[in-house]
Amino acid sequence: MTYALGGLSLVNADNPIVQTRYTADPAPIVHNGRVYVFTSHDEETAREFFDMRDWRLYSTDDMVNWLDHGSPLGLDAFDWVESDAWAGQVVERNGQFFWYVPMSQHGGERAIGVAVADTVTGPYVDAIGKPLIANDEIDPHTFIDDGQAYLYWGNPSLWYVALNDDMISIKEEPVQFNMTVESFGPRRDNDSDRPSAYEEGPWVYKHGELYYLLYASNCCNEDIRYSTAPTPRGPWTYRGIVMESQSRAFTNHPGYVEFKGNNYFFYHNGALPRGGGFWRSVAVEQFIYNLDGTIPKMVMTERGAPQLKHVDPYTRQEAELIAFSRGVSTEVCEDEGGGMNVNRIRQRDFIKVSGVDFGDGASSVSLRVASGGNGGFVQMRLDNWERGWKAGECDVPSTGGWQNWTTVSCAITGAEGVHDLFFAFYPTEEDQVSGYPERPEDKGNILFSFNWWQFQ
Repeated sequence: MTYALGGLSLVNADNPIVQTRYTADPAPIVHNGRVYVFTSHDEETAREFFDMRDWRLYSTDDMVNWLDHGSPLGLDAFDWVESDAWAGQVVERNGQFFWYVPMSQHGGERAIGVAVADTVTGPYVDAIGKPLIANDEIDPHTFIDDGQAYLYWGNPSLWYVALNDDMISIKEEPVQFNMTVESFGPRRDNDSDRPSAYEEGPWVYKHGELYYLLYASNCCNEDIRYSTAPTPRGPWTYRGIVMESQSRAFTNHPGYVEFKGNNYFFYHNGALPRGGGFWRSVAVEQFIYNLDGTIPKMVMTERGAPQLKHVDPYTRQEAELIAFSRGVSTEVCEDEGGGMNVNRIRQRDFIKVSGVDFGDGASSVSLRVASGGNGGFVQMRLDNWERGWKAGECDVPSTGGWQNWTTVSCAITGAEGVHDLFFAFYPTEEDQVSGYPERPEDKGNILFSFNWWQFQ
């Protein structure tokens, strides 16, 4: 998949956090000093309804540069499932990771399954070979409080159930919350059959002495609202709007995590080129609670969250560690070490890595590349992909295949201190096309693939 962002207006943006494909329904967790965000994935084939076949995973330790971990789970992991890889969530317990996902069974009824893995990055496998919950409602979220795990889910109702310690079986009969205006706020459309605003996407957590419930409301141009309660079982009291409807996407989906003393609110929008209701993108904002514990109203921004630490260019960094990009996609890498690599690189595409600390200065750089075409070259620029200081330029040869890898090196000058680092990609003279057309297919041939980089 490629995107043509056009001019320079989005170069300095870091929201949405993923530009290599469409993502939605963010579900963040903190593990071993990193934030991992599990997302759903909108296929480009979607036209009049969602086309979603797998889930994706990204992580960061600085809240700006995101590492692509690929797809640890897809519909094909569940024999009893037909379609609809919608909004899920992962929780860690007893050294294992449990991924609760809604899907449509053969025959059409929606149900919630659970997959399990021994590591956060998976791969995940079906834990029980059947639905955990099947009442034709969606959007599971799991919250552990004082050792007791609860599963919340629902659209258009809201349910919860206590889970057993094994996390793959229920402890009691599910309970449906009373969907009152006092609990979830008034509905925007004055629907007498559904008086409260709650729609879908529950996210429960504890802050201080209160339990918070974030949720999408008022389909369908959804906003995000929240309620609080003295216990994880309620009763809920409506508190207000967190984020108004404000994007080309008619849905939204909240996620929350506390990381390194900061609070982060995740959501999705339609901000990427050609984005919209069925082609969404995950974004994040940092916020501070009001003194009384209420959540401030937030707006969607292009800037996103502040960077927490600098990137070390003198250790090997993956090419799929990206703050922002134009044009490129990612794929499973067959090079030694596996993981992912950047692919489908064409003329004038670029990758931005934010806040790279070169210290006293770099003298050279090594790039791991492969090309089944004619190759091209990579420019390393500082602070702007096109007009920034050109610190170096490496030639990329044809290697005879998109996964036939080689390492190239070139000299670097003027890379000192902290800068945003851009890798800008160009073709050989014979492959050049004029301008940067909006349509990817008009940008000329694919040039090469890119696995990792390291400065010396």
